[in-house]
Amino acid sequence: MGILNVTPDSFSDGGSFLYPKDAIDHALQMIDNGADIIDIGGESTRPGSTPVSKDDEVNRIIPVIESIKELNSDILISVDTYKSYVAKRAIDAGADIVNDISGLTFDPNMLSYLSGRDIPVIIMHINGNPKTMQNNPFYKDLIKDISKFLLSQCKVAEANGIEKSNIILDPGIGFGKTFEHNFTLIRRLNEICNLGYPVMIGTSRKAFIGNTLDLPPSERLEGTLATVIAGIMNGAKIVRVHDVKEVKKAVKITEKILASA
Repeated sequence: MGILNVTPDSFSDGGSFLYPKDAIDHALQMIDNGADIIDIGGESTRPGSTPVSKDDEVNRIIPVIESIKELNSDILISVDTYKSYVAKRAIDAGADIVNDISGLTFDPNMLSYLSGRDIPVIIMHINGNPKTMQNNPFYKDLIKDISKFLLSQCKVAEANGIEKSNIILDPGIGFGKTFEHNFTLIRRLNEICNLGYPVMIGTSRKAFIGNTLDLPPSERLEGTLATVIAGIMNGAKIVRVHDVKEVKKAVKITEKILASA
């Protein structure tokens, strides 16, 4: 999954793809480099970020979604939003998947929108909200607490007309977790994968990598590769990344190792 932030303030590439032409060109490049899914977001959810209006979000992403689908109708597009209005507009414009960082908790209308529709949804764990989530995040038991939340939201989703086969889980690395929590999540990811749903991870260029290596976001490729490889070895089925070309090569070798006798 290639990341396409159509925002002015995302932590790694904020402003780089704010204009539709730049965003579309970057999406096409990621597709050429091997992306299977393009994840488009119009609101930054980095730690400390401020929400934007649903209209601003829609105005940023809809022209990009429509143009990408016109140029490549086969590519899967996920919309990175927790707002049901934005999700509906994006799906109507050609998006295929809803990627909800709130795990269907921020907007009560998201469940009713997805109910009975054959739309895959990514249910992510978050502790708090983007504005405050990194203010001393605490868990009684990291894996148990995250697993309990994810299973509870899956139960709610299925009870409200979302098919189990359309649910993907994301443990929310970097969303209300300490740096140490993030490393533990990757090491013990198989426990999340054992919940019975495909799992996606998003570690790309994040602060826990930068803190360990003392490097800015633009220089965190090697650290990202290590987290992606470990995540796949521990069961991840989707990896959400900025550097598609490099990660694709690492994934290919990792899959070869896993498939070997």
